[in-house]
Amino acid sequence: MAPSGSRSVDCWRVLYWIPVLFICVIVAWSYYAYVVQLCIETIENMGEKIVYLLAYHVLFIMFVWSYWQTIFTKSMNPLKEFHLSHSDKELLEHEDRRESQQDILRRIAKDLPIYTRTMSGAVRYCELCLLLKPDRCHHCSACEKCILKMDHHCPWVNNCVGFSNYKFFMLFLAYSLLYCLFVSATDLQYFIQFWTNGLPDTQAKFHIMFLFFAASTFSVSLAFLFAYHCWLVCKNRSTLEAFRAPAFQHGPDKNGFSLGMNKNFRQVFGDEKKYWLLPIFSSLGDGCSFPTCLVNPDPEQPSSPTGHNPSTKSAGESHLFPSKPLRESQSRLINNTRSEGSEDRDKRGTSNPALTIEKET
Repeated sequence: MAPSGSRSVDCWRVLYWIPVLFICVIVAWSYYAYVVQLCIETIENMGEKIVYLLAYHVLFIMFVWSYWQTIFTKSMNPLKEFHLSHSDKELLEHEDRRESQQDILRRIAKDLPIYTRTMSGAVRYCELCLLLKPDRCHHCSACEKCILKMDHHCPWVNNCVGFSNYKFFMLFLAYSLLYCLFVSATDLQYFIQFWTNGLPDTQAKFHIMFLFFAASTFSVSLAFLFAYHCWLVCKNRSTLEAFRAPAFQHGPDKNGFSLGMNKNFRQVFGDEKKYWLLPIFSSLGDGCSFPTCLVNPDPEQPSSPTGHNPSTKSAGESHLFPSKPLRESQSRLINNTRSEGSEDRDKRGTSNPALTIEKET
């Protein structure tokens, strides 16, 4: 017999799917109301009917595809290199002093691409997952694990929105907004006719009138949400970072990861334009390391608060990070800026401010 605790957990997990089920019911009803009651039963002009049905199904397929990808794309977790080894775990457990624990964590973090810290300057460490948090990674209490580039946990998709599915979430918002606007626009004239008793009172009246109200209402809320996330993409921030700026050595900096609007957009949607409108993963990087305007200055961005352009690591230094795919993707983001900033870096001869804390012992 299964323990009562596990049964209660399973019940809660089933309840998490209620918002998703609600959306699915609304979408299924809207399909019936639009296709059957409006296009087939109400619209008499054959040309108008065909055009509406074709355009509707294109939007419907893209909307459902994006929603599916957002729900069932597994959230990415930190790589094994960020997890503490068995010896490091024991060493950390035996240390009672917080300063000594931080020394251990700093020693481990110096070989990892970690530039952010807590507000107090400590290494970001998850005591539940027993790992050093990569930049922009946060622990989700609903998923009970650390999520790479976590944006938020969305109950409407019963999944964490993060590095692995943020592009899908953006496309889901875009296509759902277009879907609702299209339904509202094409349904408007028939809604007015039923409202003014210009058409006979049939079964389709309820579906067409309620369809217009539902689509219009969802359009307003989706427009605000989509516009907000478009702003986040342009600024290269997550929802969590919009509320609390990531902390670097010089302190919190809300623009620390911003590389300019164009590069910020490509970091989410990728370099291949043919994939931008498709819910196919094309984001740049591996989710564990991100270029920053502090480490790699960008001419499109104002100078960093420290007033320095840090030098890059020497070719002789080698770490496990960034991995090859990340180097290639980041080089596409910052290849123009390295050559432009190299002269200033040679003159200044400054060190990387983000690595200063990492090298403290």
